[in-house]
Parts: sequence; structure tokens; C-alpha cells
Amino acid sequence: MVTALAFAGTIDFNPLSDSITTPDGKKFKFKSPQGEELPKKGYDPGQNTYIEPLKDSSKISVVVDPKSNRLQLLAPFDEWSGKDLEDMPVLIKVKGKCTTDHISMAGPWLKYRGHLENISNNMYIGAVNIENNETNKVKNQINGQFGPVPETAKFYKQKGIKWVVIGDTNLGEGSSREHAALEPRFLGGAAIIVKSFARIHETNLKKQGLLALTFEKESDYDKIEPSDRISIVGLNKFAPGVPLTCMIKKNNGETLQIKLNHSYNATQILWFKAGSALNYQKKLLANKQKK
Repeated sequence: MVTALAFAGTIDFNPLSDSITTPDGKKFKFKSPQGEELPKKGYDPGQNTYIEPLKDSSKISVVVDPKSNRLQLLAPFDEWSGKDLEDMPVLIKVKGKCTTDHISMAGPWLKYRGHLENISNNMYIGAVNIENNETNKVKNQINGQFGPVPETAKFYKQKGIKWVVIGDTNLGEGSSREHAALEPRFLGGAAIIVKSFARIHETNLKKQGLLALTFEKESDYDKIEPSDRISIVGLNKFAPGVPLTCMIKKNNGETLQIKLNHSYNATQILWFKAGSALNYQKKLLANKQKK
């Protein structure tokens, strides 16, 4: 319709049969385009650059300059200890919307995509802390000082303290940014507990060996304060469709118990126990090679 109006000044113009009167009074009629639907000699396949992987890569090593700010070799995450996760501080209780860009910002940070330690310096820096309505400012529950989210997480990690994040609805919406799950795992996070997840972010958390859990009752979000200590118990019976128990310990010694739902299937629970999906796949490969 737009083309007809542009050429003839009317939308009832049919370029297959109608003519247009040119400014000099002559009649002009479009001709059907001519050409080959497919090239007679076929398509050029281009250069074949596929290189078949070695059958035995055990003697191959990847060398990365340890001084590089852009690249860093990944080390496997630790396996589940076999014990419940107890007395964990809340790194941040997120208020409202929290996309993957709030969790792991883009822009200049993307140059560190190959360096997990460096890019983790942007973890949750865009999320709003419900305690003070500020971004990138949380209270260290050990020394009482306020500081950036990544630095506080590093402090806990250096002390061997696992931590949790408490979130609102649809946490992790937006792009399927893998680093939004890699960074919390790298900096010592154990569980992300929310009202609801964006589907892809939830799966990414599972793949990295984190517990992605949702409140059985959304109102339980309000029961947790940033100063609380969180325990997730009954992990030895972690099974599909069976809620986990969360113990909330207040500063005054009071303890609350709530239920946390999850969507883990049997294989995803094995990811958690192995420490990550990659760890699990590595185990499968090793077992296959032994047979």
C-alpha cells in the first residue's frame, strides 16, 4: 500500500497490470524482476575452519598471563559440604525491581567478562538496599560498618562465611546474563531467596550451584530483616517438589521458621551437590572414561 501510494498517488494502483503517466505524458509500466532464484553453480561453502578436538587433551594446558585484567582462568566451585547452611548473614535485602543489569551491570564492565574476579566488583551495585534505600551500600554484619556490596561479600568470603540475598518479585529479569549468577557464587553466596524469579536467571543460579529459593508465602519476605541470620536446614533430604526449611534468627535471639519452595529437578539437585553443572558434567565424563 505504501509503495503504491508513493508511485501512483493512490492505494488502488496494481504494479503488475497498471501504468503510470509520466510528467511528459508517456505511459510507464513496471516489468517483473528477472534473475536466478538460486545460483547455478551453488553457494560457495567458504573455507572450512573446523578443527577436530584432540581425543586426549590431558597434556594440553591453557596459559593466561596472571597479570591480565581481561582474562582469568576459572577454578571449579566447591562441592556441597553435605551439611546444612547455618547462621548466614544477609548480604543485601533487595527492594523492588532488580534486573540482571542491577546484579551485574553492562557498559564498561563488559570488558571484564573473561575475568570473573574483576567483573565481580559490580555485583549487586545497582540493587536498592531496603535498609537505607541506597544502592551499593550495605551493612557488614560482622563489624557493623557500611560499605559497597562486593567489598562486603569479599569480607565474608575471606572469613569463610556463606551469605544470602533476599529479593523481591521477578528477580533477574532482563537479559540472560550468566555473570549475574557467576558473581554471587564466586564471592561466597549460598542462596538467593525471593518472592519470584525470572526463569532464565533462576536456571543460571542453579547451574552455578546456588540455591534459588522462593518464599512459600510472599509475605514472609517482610519477616526477614537485613540484620537477621539465615539457616537452610534439611538439605540431606533435598528432593524435587519438597520445600526446604528456613530458620530466621533475630538479634534478640528470637527464631522464626518459614518454608521455601524450589523448582529443582533430580539432575539440578545433583548440580547443587557437585558444586555446579560443570562440576557434575566433569564427574560424568570421568566416570565414562573409567568404564
